[in-house]
Amino acid sequence: MDQSGITPNTSNQQLVINGDNESATALLHEKQTRRRDNLRDVTFIEYMTVGVLCFVNLINYMDRFTLAGVLGDVKKEFDIGDDKAGLLQTVFVIAYMIFAPIFGYLGDRYSRRSIMAFGVALWCITTFVGSFITNFSMFAFFRGLVGIGEASYSTIAPTIISDLFVGNVRSKMLAFFYFAIPVGSGFGYIVGSVAGAAAGNWRWGLRVTPFLGVVAVALILWAMENPERGQAEESRMKPTSYTDDLKSLVKNPSFMLSTLAFTCVAFVTGALAWWGPQFIYLGLTLQPGVDITIERVSLVFGALTMASGLVGVPLGAWLGAALVRRCGRAHALLCGAGLLLSAPAMAAAMLLADHCFYAPFALMFVGELALNLNWAIVADMSLYVVIPPRRSTAEAFQILISHMFGDAGSPYLVGVISENLKRSLSPLPSEVPTKYVQFKALQYALFVTCFVEVIGGIFFLVTAIYIVRDKQKVDNAIAAAEAQSAEPSHSNAQEEVNEDE
Repeated sequence: MDQSGITPNTSNQQLVINGDNESATALLHEKQTRRRDNLRDVTFIEYMTVGVLCFVNLINYMDRFTLAGVLGDVKKEFDIGDDKAGLLQTVFVIAYMIFAPIFGYLGDRYSRRSIMAFGVALWCITTFVGSFITNFSMFAFFRGLVGIGEASYSTIAPTIISDLFVGNVRSKMLAFFYFAIPVGSGFGYIVGSVAGAAAGNWRWGLRVTPFLGVVAVALILWAMENPERGQAEESRMKPTSYTDDLKSLVKNPSFMLSTLAFTCVAFVTGALAWWGPQFIYLGLTLQPGVDITIERVSLVFGALTMASGLVGVPLGAWLGAALVRRCGRAHALLCGAGLLLSAPAMAAAMLLADHCFYAPFALMFVGELALNLNWAIVADMSLYVVIPPRRSTAEAFQILISHMFGDAGSPYLVGVISENLKRSLSPLPSEVPTKYVQFKALQYALFVTCFVEVIGGIFFLVTAIYIVRDKQKVDNAIAAAEAQSAEPSHSNAQEEVNEDE
């Protein structure tokens, strides 16, 4: 590919005129040769920073899924059906996605340490206070407040890692960070079910993470490095207007296609994480001679979720790092393959849930493992096709889209489909649905996730067409900005380019 003819990632970031391309290309080559691609070069404070971010991400997802581990008890206490049970998660995600762009804008311009500390403190307080509320509407409202707090952290944390590392080291650190998502989710099921069962009250499951959150706030404020934006890439770029940021992201095919693909991932994970334990429990209770509780199913489901993350996230990062050296499109292709492999495994698990005891768990593990291959890789892709000063905005934009059309509606949608199917499958609509009807209704509703996985896999495969070109644009733009900064004679280049546009 002729790199000299590639324009930067966005029109208003075209920092040098054509005559300066040789110096920009030389600087790009020099920057790439001095990148740290070995973990031995990472400093103690950088390891500490990633460790803090990973710990907070772990308790973040623990908090998010403790409620799913005790969903049956929640439904009984509030006397609600599947639709309102799914609405609890939808309220959380709607608040999460609405406030993500706000924190993305702030994260590109103000202290990320302060914003994250505020967010973690907010979701800890609201989770703890919400655990005492007995009114369903107010309980749902406080779940929304929890979403606001979590949005501040999830939007900003990956950009700090991207500003500390480049190349393979960044990929490995992002894998460590996103490794906390399935593990934290699994811990959430376990903590929710175990703490609730031990105390004889499901509400105690919600009171564990707030205490860990206090520790997290202290670590963010006093033990974490807060790097300059673009520090690892030695970027000289300055933030542009929010309008220009959004225009650039929309025109970036790799970012938009990977965002659509990740939306499918969010849809599937949101629905399965919320309804998975309940569905498997209903299927197992239909089998003769099986005596099992929802708490035990949540415990096993949580352990499988953790195990799939322990294996899947590092495996995806390792495969991505190994294959991308041979093929620049490997990241997108690997994500697509993961989703296309996960879909039939999940479908088989759903079909066998009322016939076999072990097979549904084993197949669910395979499906989640394949799904987890993409967590670290898609985050890395989304960061390296976007210039440093707008990465928080890009993360926020991706969170907004993926949650708006993904897990904001999938738990509620599955619940609504299930409730309607219960009425149509029952011999007499006025009767209480039998366990068999409840199981079949939820089974049919969850089959939607398998189709969405296939769509997501296709989006990732299409992303592979553009990923190499768009990454090169970002590398060129960063080098061009450094070239302009290093040569005062180029000070008017930005103005000349803007006049031409």
